[in-house]
Amino acid sequence: MRQVRYSVAMSLDGYIAGPNGEADWILMDPEIDFKAYFDQFDTFLIGRKTYDGMPKGKGTPGVKTFVFSRTLQQKDNPHVSIVADDARKVLGDLKEQPGKDIWLFGGGSLFRSLLAEGLVDKVEVAIVPVLIGAGIPLLPSPAGRNTLKLVGHKIYKTGIVALEYEVERNPENKGRKTKSTKKQAKA
Repeated sequence: MRQVRYSVAMSLDGYIAGPNGEADWILMDPEIDFKAYFDQFDTFLIGRKTYDGMPKGKGTPGVKTFVFSRTLQQKDNPHVSIVADDARKVLGDLKEQPGKDIWLFGGGSLFRSLLAEGLVDKVEVAIVPVLIGAGIPLLPSPAGRNTLKLVGHKIYKTGIVALEYEVERNPENKGRKTKSTKKQAKA
């Protein structure tokens, strides 16, 4: 079965983007084979704020893109699929289809809500050796507690530390909505 993998760069002080969404602090390590990494996925999951900051066009060849938004209209965004509600059904269907893994590409808030629903299988964080002081955190609050199991790691010459975790499925937490996800569902 395909997995939903939250794969993201993070500053040492816990931010995935600067206060205005800046990513200019992310190092492009020559040791990392980005093509091989991208080849592991054929589906992207993106939050609306991340999508708003991306160039619009014809999409990524060979990749299906799902944007989670209650404000965007499908007719105005023909190269992506807009998901306004029922993320559990959409992701359940995607995971059952044949194909490569699914990259939860952007959006701390989207990560928080999908994690609370028990829909994220792996968390992959590349810690970049920089302190940016403020910005968008890896997991915006308020968020519930989740247990992760380290399944891989690598240290690069540039100082980037890549960590790979599986999300442990705690029966008492699976699918349980926290106060924050209940509020978000109403928005």
